[in-house]
Amino acid sequence: MNHKIETTIGERLRGLRVAQRITLKDLGDKVGCSGALISQIENGHTSPSLSTLIKIADCLGVSPVDFFEDDEDIASVVVMDSTDRRPVKIKNWEADVTQLVRTTRGRLMQPFHTIIPPGGGSGENYSHPGQEFGFIIRGTLTLKVANKTYELTPGKSFYYSSLFGHEWKNNSDENVEVIWVVSPPNL
Repeated sequence: MNHKIETTIGERLRGLRVAQRITLKDLGDKVGCSGALISQIENGHTSPSLSTLIKIADCLGVSPVDFFEDDEDIASVVVMDSTDRRPVKIKNWEADVTQLVRTTRGRLMQPFHTIIPPGGGSGENYSHPGQEFGFIIRGTLTLKVANKTYELTPGKSFYYSSLFGHEWKNNSDENVEVIWVVSPPNL
């Protein structure tokens, strides 16, 4: 591989890993390699084997193609069939999260379809740069932002700066279904 490709793969890998709050060691353990090797890949010092890249992509909930995508694809319209959607694994989240677009590289937002089972939630209070928007399709979601709690029912929407500490939980006995949009993309 040439250095430009190694750098691109590394930058995209780091962005996905950090956004999902996965440590180098945790990703290495899941992939079957050392955290040091993941770090070397992220810094463009080494190239992953194809099998390692496939395992990394699977652990991060993306396609291996996402590491090589052409910049021209950024300008294109993205239409995604429901059968092409991929689940996203987010550390500490107890929810089924599915990306609604194939890639968000070069985009300003990232939409998700999220189903939160009874008792499920974000796990801990956390913050990160950006903004979040959501629309409740079914169920009741308890959302806490900046120490204020909101009970969100079907038809309600929310929007907040994710710089504020936030967390969410399904305290009901039925699934909660949410369309969630994060800006900038961080998964």
